[in-house]
Amino acid sequence: MEEKNITNENLQTSPNNQDPNTADPNFTNPAPPSDMPVNQTANQDLPPEQANQTSPLNDNKQDQTTVFGKSELLNANDILSKILNIKVGNRVADLGTGGGMFTLQAARLVGDQGEVYAVDIIKPILADVESKARMANLYNIKTVWSNIEIVGATKIPTDTLDFVLLINVLFQAKETDKMITEGARLLKTGGKMLIIDWSTTNTGLGPHNDRQVDSNNLLKQAEKINLVLEQQFKAGQYHFGMIFIKQ
Repeated sequence: MEEKNITNENLQTSPNNQDPNTADPNFTNPAPPSDMPVNQTANQDLPPEQANQTSPLNDNKQDQTTVFGKSELLNANDILSKILNIKVGNRVADLGTGGGMFTLQAARLVGDQGEVYAVDIIKPILADVESKARMANLYNIKTVWSNIEIVGATKIPTDTLDFVLLINVLFQAKETDKMITEGARLLKTGGKMLIIDWSTTNTGLGPHNDRQVDSNNLLKQAEKINLVLEQQFKAGQYHFGMIFIKQ
């Protein structure tokens, strides 16, 4: 299997003791205000003659560096567009959205015809993602308050998504199989699940080795719920990536 090297970073989420499933978990971004300032375009690589054309990637939307600053661990755009191949009109869920870097980039890629769910157990994280989305002129993101370690808890219709993202969250789970099962539940047949997590490292970055995820165990867990490995790749210097297809 050919490996691809990607760089940049992702912010992480962590659980708390709240039970999000006892309250309405859905939060929706408000309509864009009429006085919203024009921000830097998201597609920095277009030639000048195309820079002013309207597209899902170039609609006055800020890019990863603008919103999150310089990153060196994970590059959300390269991973989502070049490896996972998210397209305009797709429906995506980022389970354990954390700082929202992958959520926002997915929203740029799917455009106004698509939809992205940012799911997390911590309410302030969801509020922060909403704020970043407004600053980036992205209004196709819906935040969902849920515990993704409970199968069936996430208030997104079953079998409706094209992509599910699990970015740097499995190492925090006591039972990774439940997170994977919940993600698979939301995917339509043929939909894809992207898993990125920490590789074993002694650099001091990431969790202790005893908390890191064994990719071989993920393969066994995925097989039990009809997820077939499509691709395995090096997502960055400190991360591995896996893409599964729902059968």
